[in-house]
Amino acid sequence: MVGIRGLVKKGLGDMGFNAGGGAINWFPGHMAAATRAIRDRLKLADLVIEVRDARIPLSSSNQDLQSHLSSKRRLIALNKKDLANPNIMHLLELVEVKLKEVISREPTLLVMVVGVPNVGKSALINSIHQIASSRFPVQKMKRATVGPLPGVTQDIAGYKIAHQPSIYVLDTPGVLVPSIADIEIGLKLALSGSVKDSVVGEERIAQYLLAVLNTRGTPLHWKSSNSRRMEGIQNEFAEKVEYSLKNLRTRRKPANNSGVLYIEDLAAEVQNALYSTLAEFNGDVGDENDLERLIEQQFESLQKALNIPHKASEGRLMVSKKFLTLFRAGKLGPFILDDVPDTNTS
Repeated sequence: MVGIRGLVKKGLGDMGFNAGGGAINWFPGHMAAATRAIRDRLKLADLVIEVRDARIPLSSSNQDLQSHLSSKRRLIALNKKDLANPNIMHLLELVEVKLKEVISREPTLLVMVVGVPNVGKSALINSIHQIASSRFPVQKMKRATVGPLPGVTQDIAGYKIAHQPSIYVLDTPGVLVPSIADIEIGLKLALSGSVKDSVVGEERIAQYLLAVLNTRGTPLHWKSSNSRRMEGIQNEFAEKVEYSLKNLRTRRKPANNSGVLYIEDLAAEVQNALYSTLAEFNGDVGDENDLERLIEQQFESLQKALNIPHKASEGRLMVSKKFLTLFRAGKLGPFILDDVPDTNTS
């Protein structure tokens, strides 16, 4: 990972992580007020579910809240936006087990759900309500608002999801620390959608993603996978409503008139472009200068693959937006961006 760190420090760091340069600072007024309110209400919570992004299980932890959470009965949930993901179904089973444990001892339960922006807190609450409705007498609950961008929930909202026993859930706004000094952690949060793209810049986020893919050799593993058929893809894509086709569609229309298959074809073109550039590259991706040179070549290849007209700055921006949308929609495959320790080794 020397190449990535070098590029972040030398390339992206020199450009400035955001418009002001240096550490990222996206801490709007509602976030400051929400952080204070969360700390106050944590004292009342019987169970805290801290939701983190499974792609960045370490970086998506809010360090300012950890000292307050450590003294509470807590469940750390690794979540993604798509609840149909098998990992999420396992997560919901674990949530159900924990709820049953607490309910067996307490007639009234207050569950608080916390996390950084856009990790799926509200979607998880809706799923917890589904679990409760199948186990206990319930009253109709207004569904928590779910959206693809950070900052959808801006106030703490309370829901009674069951009675006999009485179960209340508090949905809280996503909050970050006031300033993220570690540039790479900030880039991971931006790449996963916890920070608004406009704060960092789509091009810089795309550069970071390319650096990660190249240093891991990920494109070299894509060639064989691109022969897979599209069986069942349409149903899978229909559930991912948060990403609009208009963000990916170029001016030509797909020959088969299927937007879903068109997106899959587009993802394959992107994967092939990155595979070819990396396979033919004669430099060292562990060297930041070589890695920068490779990324520049890949931007040109992606522009052709995405059929974007050649306009220097505007073209790079469009490449970055479409590339990031494919990644966030899961069309480039599953990823864990954090360096997670291997617990199986002695």
